Amino acid sequence: MAWATARHILVESEAKCNELKEEIENGADFGEIAKQYSTCPSSRNGGDLGQFGPGQMVPEFDKAVFNGDVGVVYGPIQTQFGYHLLEVTARG
Repeated sequence: MAWATARHILVESEAKCNELKEEIENGADFGEIAKQYSTCPSSRNGGDLGQFGPGQMVPEFDKAVFNGDVGVVYGPIQTQFGYHLLEVTARG
């Protein structure tokens, strides 16, 4: 069965999501940004979502996680929870 590991940052606005993505692209550490800004409980672990399979996360995540490249920061991705930056850390 397919699986992936990923981490994410959840914020309330698309503008904040874009601002944080730019910081990461300019060298800021994803995990530290997650700890500082993400409103998800996963922020305590640098945004780490652990390992999961297709269909275990919201559809917007599945599309990026199982079709995108590993190590790339995707987003803003809008879901019912807010705006996310998402990085696939491994896939198998």
